[in-house]
Amino acid sequence: MQTMTDMKKILLLSTLFFLGLSTYSDNTPCNLTDKGVLINGIRWATRNVDAPGTFAETPESPGMFFQWNRRKGWSMSYEQRLEGWDRSIPEGTKWSAENDPCPEGWRVPTIDEINSLVDAGSEWINQNDVNGRLFGTAPYQIFLPSVGFRGFDNNFHRDIGRGWYWSSSPIRGRFFINNDAKALRFNRRIVRTGNRGGSWRANALSVRCVAK
Repeated sequence: MQTMTDMKKILLLSTLFFLGLSTYSDNTPCNLTDKGVLINGIRWATRNVDAPGTFAETPESPGMFFQWNRRKGWSMSYEQRLEGWDRSIPEGTKWSAENDPCPEGWRVPTIDEINSLVDAGSEWINQNDVNGRLFGTAPYQIFLPSVGFRGFDNNFHRDIGRGWYWSSSPIRGRFFINNDAKALRFNRRIVRTGNRGGSWRANALSVRCVAK
């Protein structure tokens, strides 16, 4: 005869099993979930961030652009002036959790995590008519599209020959943190990170998340 304690255990296990299934339900919107790819011990999302809290539709989709340590997303519209643009320099010693635009369970990568991705190797390719770099070694690879960025002057720079991706790490001088932050920058010939790949914080770049 089952005791009340046994019945409670069965109910708890059933609930956990149901929640586990619902997490990966086919009914979950695809722009909120991503299985990711494990590269050098870090799980990377396969798509850029689109509207805050969502993923882009496909690995080739540009998603939206984000100023460093700000959650608001900006489109890659060719309009030279978007309403509400903030020209001020974002503050902070890191990309804070409340400003992180990644979907739940994901976050903006540190520069060390980006360096780990770069260390896995990459090649410049055209994937479904979109230029970019394929990082990692088959079958553990992710494609980062090269889609340009929106500059601090609110102009969209259709720099299709380059990809620009934020890290959560600021650039530190000898005595203080300056107005730049570390990023990943690449084209068909080079891949640069850290200070050499850094960008002005008020620029809006792509974001590719890592799992928490």
